[in-house]
Amino acid sequence: MRHSIYVFDAYGTLFDVHAAVRRHAEAVGPDGQLLSEIWRAKQLEYSWVRTLMGSYADFWQLTEQALDHAFGRVPSVDRAIGPRLLEAYWRCDCYPEVPAVLKSLKAQGARLAILSNGTPQMLGAAIRNAALEPLLDEVFSVDQVKRFKTDPSVYEMVTTTWRVYPEKISFQSSNRWDVAGAAKFGFHTVWINRTAQADEYRDLPPNLVLPSLEGLLTPS
Repeated sequence: MRHSIYVFDAYGTLFDVHAAVRRHAEAVGPDGQLLSEIWRAKQLEYSWVRTLMGSYADFWQLTEQALDHAFGRVPSVDRAIGPRLLEAYWRCDCYPEVPAVLKSLKAQGARLAILSNGTPQMLGAAIRNAALEPLLDEVFSVDQVKRFKTDPSVYEMVTTTWRVYPEKISFQSSNRWDVAGAAKFGFHTVWINRTAQADEYRDLPPNLVLPSLEGLLTPS
């Protein structure tokens, strides 16, 4: 095991952000993928803009606002499906390898945590749905600092709470911008590049790039 502390981003890294729309694919219709992509893009955009403005609204509010905007951009999807999509977002599926990887790291003595933009209520629901509670030592939500990633105060929650230097922490995220923020803060960073996206933020490279979390268990 390379590190004694592993911290994971939640949405897109442990939990599939497109699972909510996929769960109701028949009702949403053929433009479901487009709707889901816009929903996710705006959810993140709102978090960055809110942090820059110093005008915090929690991630659930941004999730609702982003879906409303997505419906406006994709009028072929009936807005009446909205409450069902939002309800499904609370129970986003985790990626298939997640339970086994976390169990293995835990069995090796690592401390495990989530560090997420999500509210404590959102994260609690997703964690319970995936039965991950026994594997996690801590769940860090940006609600504590009222700022979103990539603000340094978000990453600092981990080092302050656990009294460790940043380089002692392996931070995993599927979001390249999140990896850049964590690298700037000083974490050892692992980009979980599930969809083979092109690299960016080249001045803040990840220490490791993997196609899934399974690579964390591969000996170096």
